[in-house]
Amino acid sequence: MIKSKVVVLRTNPDSVIADYKDLMHKAEYEDYISKDISTLIKLNLSWTKYFPACSSQPWQVEGVIKTLLDDGYKKDMLFPVENKTVVTNPIEGSKNNGWMPVLNKLDLPFIPLPDVKWVKYNFKGKLLKLDKIFPQGIEIPEMFIGKNVIHLPTVKTHGHSITTGSIKNAFGGLLKEVRHYAHKHIHEVLVDLMIMQKELHPGIFTVMDGTVCGDGAGPRTMEPRIKNFILASADSVSIDAIAAKMMGFNPMDIPYIKMCNDMGLGIGNPEKINIVGEDISEINFGFKTKKSFVIWGDQLLRKGPLRFLEKIALHSPLVVWAPIASKVYHDCLWYPIVGKSIIRKFMKTEWGELFKTYRA
Repeated sequence: MIKSKVVVLRTNPDSVIADYKDLMHKAEYEDYISKDISTLIKLNLSWTKYFPACSSQPWQVEGVIKTLLDDGYKKDMLFPVENKTVVTNPIEGSKNNGWMPVLNKLDLPFIPLPDVKWVKYNFKGKLLKLDKIFPQGIEIPEMFIGKNVIHLPTVKTHGHSITTGSIKNAFGGLLKEVRHYAHKHIHEVLVDLMIMQKELHPGIFTVMDGTVCGDGAGPRTMEPRIKNFILASADSVSIDAIAAKMMGFNPMDIPYIKMCNDMGLGIGNPEKINIVGEDISEINFGFKTKKSFVIWGDQLLRKGPLRFLEKIALHSPLVVWAPIASKVYHDCLWYPIVGKSIIRKFMKTEWGELFKTYRA
């Protein structure tokens, strides 16, 4: 039986850039990402503000892009991109998260997806939910069609999907800012995203940062845990499964991973995945998924006892209350009261010191 391969390496702040190159080479990324086809570098922005493990780390961005350039990929065929949500600003986020110094140094532009052309795309594959959530048609960035994609997620938990990684990273690229409509059926939607990606992209590859991981009420209000791992794979399902296993979950108990596995979209059973590099058989971070106040409220309206209010609260002009409530909770309450103290402690660590060099 042919197994998917996931490469897992240990790293540290002094060697992380070189370690990313070693990681990508061990994962044989050039076999999947052709130099003759333009490549999207799909960054992950979960918060406009910087919070450890929340969004793509600057050393992750630098390590991946530097490897591509060193290996002969042309600058004018590499496209770093990220979208907005109703509560995030990709331009401000690219600055706050230290991406812009990296991109400026490597002479690559940052492309905010709200600024590109979006088109309705008729997918040939049978979708589980998205065609019903968006019956008028699914709009995607036109520039995504026919390009390779390299995903840059982080290892973390998520209040809606239990864990998040490569597959969930497509959620922020292939769907417009109203993608929160998909939260009610998040696991089916993540399966749809795999179906869509396989139709759109000739090559898919993922480089995941687990140097600082997120535990708890992800994707934002988490406890950052320093773990010093990085992962890579050409199988999005497999890398999400191994990251989940390292976090302490049984991947096949996570609906989106099991559904993708059962539908042949990738391998989610760790026993059928070839893990190269570190022996992770005894690794268990002991992470627990929790729900932030905002996700708890969202699920109360979409799935809980208040679901009779869902249409008027979340699918009408009155929906403006939701992003305002999220911003007030995350940016005005949790971040200054709880988050800043966590960040201050993090900045005293080796990874925190490294982050400061990207913001200087």
